[in-house]
This record gives sequence, structure tokens and C-alpha cells, in this order.
Amino acid sequence: MAVRASDEMINVLTKWGVDNIYGLPGDSVDTTIDALYRVQDKITFTHVLHEEVAALSAAAHAKLTGKLGVCLSIGGPGAIHLLNGLYDAKMDHVPVLAIVGQVQSKLLNTDFFQEVDTHVLFDDVAVYNKIIMDPQSLPRIMDEAIRTAISKKGVAVLTIPDDIPDHMIKDNFTPNVDNFEMKNYKIDDNQIKKALEMIQNHSNPIVLAGVGIKDAKSEMKAFIEKYKLPIILTMPAKGLVDDDHPYNLGQLGKLGTKPAFEMMQKADLVIMVGTDYPYTTYLNKKVDAIQIDVNADRLGKRRHVNIAIQADAKETLTRFNELGVAVESRPYLDEAVKRIGQWRMWMKDVYSKKHQGVLPSLMFHNISKSAPSDTIWSIDVGTSTAFGARFLTAKSSQMYTISAWLGTMGCALPGAIAAKKDFPDRPVYAIAGDGATAMVMQDFATAVRYNLPILYIVLNNKLLAFIEYEQQSAGQQNYGISLPEIDFAKVAEACGGIGERITTDQEFSDAIKKYRHPEKPVLLDVAVTDEAPLPGKIMMDEAHGYAKFGFDHILDKGTMPKLPPMKEILRSFL
Repeated sequence: MAVRASDEMINVLTKWGVDNIYGLPGDSVDTTIDALYRVQDKITFTHVLHEEVAALSAAAHAKLTGKLGVCLSIGGPGAIHLLNGLYDAKMDHVPVLAIVGQVQSKLLNTDFFQEVDTHVLFDDVAVYNKIIMDPQSLPRIMDEAIRTAISKKGVAVLTIPDDIPDHMIKDNFTPNVDNFEMKNYKIDDNQIKKALEMIQNHSNPIVLAGVGIKDAKSEMKAFIEKYKLPIILTMPAKGLVDDDHPYNLGQLGKLGTKPAFEMMQKADLVIMVGTDYPYTTYLNKKVDAIQIDVNADRLGKRRHVNIAIQADAKETLTRFNELGVAVESRPYLDEAVKRIGQWRMWMKDVYSKKHQGVLPSLMFHNISKSAPSDTIWSIDVGTSTAFGARFLTAKSSQMYTISAWLGTMGCALPGAIAAKKDFPDRPVYAIAGDGATAMVMQDFATAVRYNLPILYIVLNNKLLAFIEYEQQSAGQQNYGISLPEIDFAKVAEACGGIGERITTDQEFSDAIKKYRHPEKPVLLDVAVTDEAPLPGKIMMDEAHGYAKFGFDHILDKGTMPKLPPMKEILRSFL
């Protein structure tokens, strides 16, 4: 029996469990859109207003669910717009499929309107990158693309000339869903026992864990409690162990805590689980290390390790917990608990200081305190990330998504859209700066259109605030960082949602109570004061940079620059 190639391609998608595609229609994907029209009961086509949002939403779907995210666009300009979100998926190692249109096959290589060599365009971002030239091969290659994206946790791109899906083909292809299985690595108990012996014989072991423990939250909690281990979580893994767990030292690095930095330096054994942490200057490379990861290419990649275990974190930690003898006490842990307790008191001082307008640190603390236990957080890049890391107390019962490795501004709104579509019964809170919001604000209308009642909070200070402090720490004068004054509350209302302008802490507290469970998309345009997102530990080169900035500011402008409270600076530096 003959079937249309487009219908068979869509059939492959449904067999793999795809039930939503983010994208924009257009001339070079019209045939594919027509096929989606015929399966509206199986696959939702979420029509966003910018292709970047489509790709970022697909990436967020993959991060939140662990399943394949799918986006679609025309060739040429639409394909180019996809790149940012696809790189986000690539760098955060999540599976995304991009279906990209192209001019009709007979027009290829004629320099036709909107003809772009997408195969070259996507060469770096994709683990699988094909252009379809034979209609009969379309379902097979679609199946192969999906398998590759899932197995390699990366981006697959199919470029499809618009005439190809319109052909009639033989109905003789069966997707490889039932016989597809991710490789399970056998755990070697001898390795586990050697690692346990190292943990017993070292007095100062510390855990550095990443998103690889996403499915091993309870096992990790049991592991650190049984062996009395302080833990540091990478930024994308925030909340996988409760932020307020007494053993949790927060994050490491510029967005981290001082106790995490100090206890890493005092460690004599580093246990890395499910992480490819890139900031090697913050790692203690002088001591022994154990690493657990399913990916062999990550073992020993960032530093030398004594024991490398290629296995699933959940299964490995289960064996650790079954085979080892509990540690009764560990002075190193006691010191870590004391230091993080002191740090939390310092952070209370920060968000309790006198101020005008809305203080970002207090804002994050208040919304964290009032958020439901099953909240999904979608946090943008910049000061949102910094204050989220420091003042938002995430729980293991919640979810937390960011653009971790690419660090692309504008990720919070697409992340919130994906989160609410994937988990419609859970509260979704997105937080972004005014710079990030300005990049994607048109798609607040998408949240309204599809009745996705998210709470979207904008830190509005008419400034690229994170860049402000980056420039200062580098010893440079602030330049090119001001933003236009935009009333985002009115933008939200114009899109059909609810918008409120917030100018005081009390107004913010009232608003987050009022919209704890909103019935339609809500945007709070918060007039925040400019508060410095200081590093947890100010390094010497940063101290020199701040000093140079201050001295040059006096010479250039004849006045002292505005500085954070000296108490906060000294706590981070000394």
C-alpha cells in the first residue's frame, strides 16, 4: 500500500512518543505542517512567535522530562534562528530533533530565495545531520535521527526539501522503538569496594554532583548521610539535594558559596558524580579523586582520577549504600556544616539590609519561601542566575532549569512555556532580567494563546546588571549596559495576560500570594534596586580589577563609585 511520505514520517514521531512540536510554519515546511494538521489528536503543534523560542522550549522539555524535544522551522532565516536553542541543547547534553525545511529539491544549488546550506550550518551543533533526497528513505532516516539524538544526548537535524514529504511511498517501514535500549553498564563491586576503602581512609572527602544524579536523588541523600559527606551541586543540579540540607554547601565558583570554595580546598578526596564541571580552577587537583559517570569520555577529562566508574549514578550509589559501613562522625563534615550555617546567616544579613525599591536578594528569598513544594523554576541568565543560586532555596521535590553551559539570555520564558505544557498541574515560576525579557517578550503571547498560567517575574533596573559587575571585576569602566525603560506589565496586558508593576517589597509579597496559582499568564514587572551579585569568594585577580575600576572611576568622573556594603565585600574576600 502507498502512503504519503509526510504521513509516514509523522507516524514515526508518534511511535517514539512525540506529542508536541514547537515551531513556526512557512513555505518550505508547508507539506510537513499539512501532515501535522491530519494528526492533531496525536501531536500538538505549538506555534511560537520566534524560532529561537521553539528551539529553547524543545531543549527545556528535554531537560525537564529526559525525553526528546522537537522543534520545526522553515529553511534559511528560520533555520538560522534555531541555532541558539539547539546549541543550548547540545551544550547541556539533552536530546532534541530539529525538522528544518528547504527549497524544493529541483531548486537546490540554484541560489534560490532563502536557500541556505543548512547541512553546513548545523554541522557543529548536531550529532546527526542529514538532508533528505529520497522520499522512500524519509521515515527510516527520521527513525535513525531520533535514535541518535536519544542515545548520544544531543541534537539531530533533518533538512527536508518541501516537495519530498509530498511523494507517495511504500508502506514498508517499522520504527525501531521496541528494540531500542540504552546501554546498561555492569557495576564492578570490586571497584565499589576500593572506592569505599578510599572514602573510609580519607578524613576530608567531599562530593561534587551534577545533573547525572537527577534520577538518583534519594540515593545521593542516603549516600552523603551514611558516609558523612559534605556535597557541592553544580548550578544545573541545584535542588537535586535540598538546598537547606545541612550537608549541602551550595554551588562552586563565581555563582557559588564561600564554604563550597573553602571546603573544596581543604578536601583530601573529591568524589565527582554525574558531572563534567568545567571550571577547573575551582577544583582541588592536588588530592585523590573518584569519578562516576555513564559517559566514558568524561572520566578523567577535567582532572586525574584514581578510580573511574562508568555506570549509572542511581545503580552505583545504591551499591555504595548497600556495601559500605556507615561513618559515625567526621570532623571535616562538622566544620562544613558550621561554615554553611554561618554563610546562611550572612545571606540573611544581605537580604535584610536597608534599601530603596525592591531588593533582588530579598525578592528571591521571599518567593522561594512562599512557592509551593512542587514548583518548577525557570531561571534566566545574568543576575537572575546569580541571585537564584544564592537566595532561592530549591527543594528536591521541585524542578530547576537554566541554560547551564551556553548561558543564553532569554531562556526563562521558553523554559516556562515548556514546563507548563509538560506539567500542567504544577506551578511554574520564571524569573528573568529586563535585558533577557526584551529578547523574547513577544512569546508571552504564546503562553496566553495556549492558556499556560505561568508566573513570570522581570527584574527591571534598566540595566545589564551582571555585565556591570563583570566589567568592574575586570577593572573596566561601565559602558554600553543601559537599557530602555519598558513597561513590561503593559506588554503582558497587550498580549492578553495579566501585568502588574511592582515598586516595593510589600507589593511584591502581596503579588506572589495573589498569584500563587494564577489562572492565566501573569507578568510582574519589578522595579529592583541595583544590588551587586558578588562572587561567593572574591579571587585576587577580581580584587585587583575592582580596585582598578574604583581608581579609574575617580580619575574619570571625580567621584567615588557606588560600592556594595564593605561588610559584604570583606566576607567574600577574606
